Amino acid sequence: MTTTLTTDSRVRTATPVLPTAAAHLTVRPLTTGAGTATPRITGGFWHLRQDRNGRDAVRDGYRQLDTAGNFRNLRIAAGTEQGEVVGPIFMDSDVYKWLEAVAWELGREPAEDLRDLQREVTALVAAAQADDGYLDSVQQVRGNGERYTDLKWSHEMYCAGHLMQAAVAQSRATGDTGLLEVAIKNADHLVRTFGDGTAPDGTPRKHDIDGHPVVEMGLVELYRETGTRAYLDLAHWFVDARGQGIIERAGGEPTYFSDRVPARTATTVEGHAVRAVYLAAGAVDVAIETGDTELLAASERQFTDMMATKAFITGGLGARWDWEAFGDPYELPTDRGYAETCAAIGGVQWAWRLLLATGKPEYADAIERLLYNAFLPGVSLAGTEYFYVNPLQHRDAALADENRSPAHGRRGWFDCACCPPNIMRTFASLDGYLVTATDGGLQVHQYATADLGPVSVETGYPHDGRVLVTVTQDGPLALGLRIPAWSDTTTVTVDGTEAHPSAGSLHTIDRDWHAGDTVELVFDTTPHRFVADARIDAARGQVAIERGPLVYAVEQPDQDGFTVDDLTVDADAVITEEPREDLLDGIVTLRVPAHAPTRHEQAAWPYRRLDTASRPGGSGAAVDAATVDDVTGAGGAEPGRSPSVSAVAIPYYAWANRGAVPMRVWLPLAR
Repeated sequence: MTTTLTTDSRVRTATPVLPTAAAHLTVRPLTTGAGTATPRITGGFWHLRQDRNGRDAVRDGYRQLDTAGNFRNLRIAAGTEQGEVVGPIFMDSDVYKWLEAVAWELGREPAEDLRDLQREVTALVAAAQADDGYLDSVQQVRGNGERYTDLKWSHEMYCAGHLMQAAVAQSRATGDTGLLEVAIKNADHLVRTFGDGTAPDGTPRKHDIDGHPVVEMGLVELYRETGTRAYLDLAHWFVDARGQGIIERAGGEPTYFSDRVPARTATTVEGHAVRAVYLAAGAVDVAIETGDTELLAASERQFTDMMATKAFITGGLGARWDWEAFGDPYELPTDRGYAETCAAIGGVQWAWRLLLATGKPEYADAIERLLYNAFLPGVSLAGTEYFYVNPLQHRDAALADENRSPAHGRRGWFDCACCPPNIMRTFASLDGYLVTATDGGLQVHQYATADLGPVSVETGYPHDGRVLVTVTQDGPLALGLRIPAWSDTTTVTVDGTEAHPSAGSLHTIDRDWHAGDTVELVFDTTPHRFVADARIDAARGQVAIERGPLVYAVEQPDQDGFTVDDLTVDADAVITEEPREDLLDGIVTLRVPAHAPTRHEQAAWPYRRLDTASRPGGSGAAVDAATVDDVTGAGGAEPGRSPSVSAVAIPYYAWANRGAVPMRVWLPLAR
């Protein structure tokens, strides 16, 4: 039997991004067809989290949306219930993200109770839709018939974009088209309303854009599902309308709305982080389908600059609590870093589209960093509590000051509940981000125990660097395997022959295979310390620790006799590993030689001079006589080296599962 890899996008598959057959791509999502099956995670690390998400979180999402009033808003808009709508104007978007999660989950694990909920809520959405296709329950009730009067803040098309994504997911994963009919009706309304020229009835179209991008992605995916070119053309118009002064003329601040510079000439991301990455992902969708090489090159340039100057070591995106925004280059605070969970999800969506367009392994590396270290910390190990904000430090005695504060610990829901259903849909669709295909080739980008069509994978990744790939079909196949940039040495063994491909590459084995042939990969997971660029002031004089794809943190429950706020670490002492199957679902802890006082002495004034004249008997020596311990403040009010301790570090994603306790990723150096 010959291995056949289907790359025709008309074949149904459960994947969020499915470019058309004519799209300009280097690699494609693996689709269902002769000799292949939809990629499916079957065990291990991600399977556990998918199961908890599907079994508990998605079902609890229905209850949370009902309690918060999202469903009631739709019933009021439909005229089946009376009263006042509640919540932010974008309440409908959380329903759509949840419906998308339900659809992917039904494709992953069919269940009658979820299918019943899907049909119930889909019918509710359809009932709320206006006759001409407009749909936004809060605006329909509060707006007294007014539409699109304040698009910079109203999120009307933001809700529409999530509706379209949910409708496509429902169609692809379950075959149900009820929500697709609603989305098509809404998209047709948008086509009549926005863009250049006049609508069929002679009405001039509006030259306006939504303050929160996502409709661009939604329109392109709806085009891919239906073949209606007008949806792609409108998405292209929305992308090119950015940076033309539309929002500024409406009284909006252009940087915040990613509207200061046109998308095809921008060199970086700026403003509200989620808005920026959603827009960028939509721009790549447009570039893929239209062959717009200028737009694609601009997006690559922006992604490169973002990762070089505006990403935390976790991959987290968005430095500022104010406006949930990217900061200036290298403005990456630790304890006040924002790193919204939704921004990490948007970063994954953007990187995935760039990977499809270019095939470059650095985008798969970025997806891995974002998934493990920026997305995953946003949800508890149980799967039903969430962080909106993901700082890299949580101080001793920190107090919660508002709904999003990590000092609350992870929460079951938020006043602005964008993150929980976003997490749900990402988990449920994660299978689609593992692998791509070309004619005669398969590329494995993310490692998980999974069935991937012509191959299966078994691994204890990310805690274990060994991966076993088994070919399941006879025939020729160019098997590509991503070699992570973090693996200093990698051994790939086939038929007893070893190869040692370079880090950050795609290693391809092109040969005739027999079912049962295996490829063993062994990645180097040796822990390493990292220092930040000197311009990242918040991390200067500190180190962070990574093991394999995981960023580590020091969390209070694992420490003996000291507080992590006072910790300093040795720069060159050996870090030792200790597997702990009994801890946090099974992890590898790291023991780090360090120093810390047994208690912190509060001084009357928390600042002191570095010259020795400030000490009893000091001689006025130069500043360079001070020790690094003096600079870092190890030991509180009195300078000098603190006692030696053994600090324990855990994967950052697992912090705060034992309470909102002190934690830090960046550790001050002691010498």
